[in-house]
Amino acid sequence: MFKKLLIANRGEIACRIASTARRMGIRTVAIYSDADRDSLHVEACDEAVAIGGPSSADSYLKINKVLSAAIETESDAIHPGYGFLSENPAFAKECAAAKIIFVGPPATAIEVMGSKSKAKKLMESVGVPLVPGYHGEEQEVSYLSQKANEIGFPVLVKASAGGGGRGMRIVESLDDLEAAISSSKREAKAAFSDDHLMLEKFISEPRHIEVQIFADEKGNVVHIFERDCSVQRRYQKVIEEAPAPNLSIETRQKLFEAALTAVRAINYVGAGTIEFIADANHIYFIEMNTRLQVEHSVTEAISGIDLVEWQIRIANGERLPLSQEEITQNGHAIEARLYAEDPITFQPQAGVIKHLKLPLEKVRVDTAVKTGDVVSIYYDPMISKLTAHGSTRELARSKLLHAIEETEIDGLESNKQFLIHALGHPKFKSANLHTGFVDENASSLLKPNGDPDQRYQAMAAFLLLQKRFEEHMDIVDVHDKNLNPWDDKAGWRVNGPGFFEIDLLYNGEIKSFLVSIEKKHFQILRPFKTKMLMPAIRWVSQNYGSLLRSAETKNKGINFNADLEHITFFLKERTLSFVSPRKATISKTDALDETSFTAPMPAKVISVNVHAGTEVTAGTILVILEAMKIENPIRATKSGVVETVFFAEGDIVEEGEILLKFTPAKIN
Repeated sequence: MFKKLLIANRGEIACRIASTARRMGIRTVAIYSDADRDSLHVEACDEAVAIGGPSSADSYLKINKVLSAAIETESDAIHPGYGFLSENPAFAKECAAAKIIFVGPPATAIEVMGSKSKAKKLMESVGVPLVPGYHGEEQEVSYLSQKANEIGFPVLVKASAGGGGRGMRIVESLDDLEAAISSSKREAKAAFSDDHLMLEKFISEPRHIEVQIFADEKGNVVHIFERDCSVQRRYQKVIEEAPAPNLSIETRQKLFEAALTAVRAINYVGAGTIEFIADANHIYFIEMNTRLQVEHSVTEAISGIDLVEWQIRIANGERLPLSQEEITQNGHAIEARLYAEDPITFQPQAGVIKHLKLPLEKVRVDTAVKTGDVVSIYYDPMISKLTAHGSTRELARSKLLHAIEETEIDGLESNKQFLIHALGHPKFKSANLHTGFVDENASSLLKPNGDPDQRYQAMAAFLLLQKRFEEHMDIVDVHDKNLNPWDDKAGWRVNGPGFFEIDLLYNGEIKSFLVSIEKKHFQILRPFKTKMLMPAIRWVSQNYGSLLRSAETKNKGINFNADLEHITFFLKERTLSFVSPRKATISKTDALDETSFTAPMPAKVISVNVHAGTEVTAGTILVILEAMKIENPIRATKSGVVETVFFAEGDIVEEGEILLKFTPAKIN
């Protein structure tokens, strides 16, 4: 067995690989960009090497820098994880040339299966069923338009070189095809350094099912069952499970046979995933990922197999640890991806995680962030993966739902609420799933919250005032009891209670509160009136505590996190965050006038399509931003003329910054 392993990745997968390597007695080396200097994956390894700037292109995608780090640390092998260089055949070749073991398949297999168009031609030749489409080399728009007409709309435009939904567009008509091709090419080039596209017939209501396979150098090939990955947003998986529910024995057998046929056709070695879409009567090959998958945890849960250990052993030249007959299935597992993103629009979020509490004792948690870490604009905004295992699907679903309800995130938005809605949805409970599940059920999955209950507004105003009182109580021991009224710094007055004003910002709206405080009692007088209240508060730390029914209760209360300018309540079904704008400003686009366009998130400007004086119509794309590898077009909401553009291509913008000024056309 090799002695030292360099992990050519970051985030939770780097931590995951390091954990197995440590158990196997293998020393590990982390690489990190400038943005990841203090990341958990650096702490998880025995050594660490800096490799460049914060963007992936300047660090994790630099083959020469990664290999130099491996040579410098005398690493015997490199594990690429997933993403970045994991499916780059040039990287696998360079590892071989440097006599460093690549924990993955041969470069030839990566090359064939890494190109979706080449892979589909090969699969067609060995009898694996395909979706009707075009997988050729000709990329002229006119030719692609002709092929799209032959296939029949709607069609799916896909990046040939990558996955994760990047470079993918559904096109309903020929009129929309050229714009979709342009956008897909640009996104594919940025994500995979390859803008080659392919076309497929778009199949409505398909299930996305994949088969986990392994092969060794001796010619042995096995499958480790299948996963259902049909719950997706932005063409990216967000909830996965194993085994796939409501699947007939015949369909399951077809999947396994097609997957093993595909693997044998390319003399594969290592871990891989064969992905299919399926309807009621058919399965169709869509692609092979020549690496470990994000959702590998559900397969590990039902099989009891450490897939990373198998990867390492096969890379070391060993046989598969188990035969097909020896691989058994136990129960059901479901994984949910917890992202820093708006739970309704799925816009990625960036910023500091002020508080993070994950259900470590309830379910398996894969993560690489902690309280105080920054979710950067440069990488995928995943916070963690939560995986629940049970003897039945319902037990796994229920366990995962309760674990997510107990998860607490403060400082930036997350998709926690969406995950709760999805896992609790009747169609998810009954496993009535397809890749359009989110869109079809958007009214219940993506519904905005109403105004918070007045009791939480009242408590937010009171607790924020209490935090500000503490700011001036440094000369008083917080644990001492007040011996006389002159020691009370929380609003005591000779002739009655103290009156305080505080503004609260929630969901873009500011409300002014008048609060009457007398010792531990308070009353809201404006904008609504309450009776006199005396909350029972148990402080766990300086900023974190619980609201209790009474001071003596041992029952769990409502947890909250607060500082001088904000407070967040962690409710079972939602998270409530209030800002007290002592220093804060409103950065919501809808809070500005219609002549301003602002950045909805921290991002990089990748395209500026207008200049001062440009006349535009409603819907025109003015600027395209990129955050967390996803393009976000900023469109004109009405016709008019661009007055001023404040940023250029390549600039980094912060959330709320004004991108351009716009003069709407006058209506006669």
